[in-house]
Amino acid sequence: MHLYSYYRSSATFRVRIALKLKGLDYETIPIHLVRDGGEQFRADYRALNPQCLVPALADESGLMTQSLAICEYLDERYPEPPLLPDDLHGRARVRSIALAIGCEIHPLNNLRVLAYLTHELGHSEEEKQAWYKHWVRSGLEQLEARLARDAETGRYCHGDTPGLADCFVVPQLYNARRFEVPTDGLTTLLRIDEACRALPAFREAAPENQPDAGGSR
Repeated sequence: MHLYSYYRSSATFRVRIALKLKGLDYETIPIHLVRDGGEQFRADYRALNPQCLVPALADESGLMTQSLAICEYLDERYPEPPLLPDDLHGRARVRSIALAIGCEIHPLNNLRVLAYLTHELGHSEEEKQAWYKHWVRSGLEQLEARLARDAETGRYCHGDTPGLADCFVVPQLYNARRFEVPTDGLTTLLRIDEACRALPAFREAAPENQPDAGGSR
């Protein structure tokens, strides 16, 4: 398998965690999202993935995009260890946690949105950072309330085994810390994050441990 990746991409971080939890081998193909105006816009990568985004995962069956779709593909093709629980309600719950991040929090603070705020709409760096911190913090507060309430929350987001929801939570908290979003009061999320980051799969998938981490920011 080949993973088109940028080490700081939280969406790619999710897929790396899933691959590591599954114990799957893959080759990283770096796509630097900032250098030279963004390598994701090169003609060769645009032909591969017209969305000009990472991650993209290629294997003998073809190319897949979108982190949630890739993670679910991996779970269906390589079912052990599972990323989703056995029961119908549990699977829906885990997907909804992942989607709360993938659809509600992350799209408002990804690179192209932040770039549009400053380059096209003329907002200052301070205004951009205020936008980022507002949406990340409010989204995490809502997720914290749910995880703290739900009886299904265990050592990890769902029970005592790491899974799909954790693949989404850890990268979002990584980004929150990177951009100095306050995390006070996020007791359940921080506890889960700490438990996850103690596992080899999460450590190995972390941005600083990727082959392209030594390049320009």
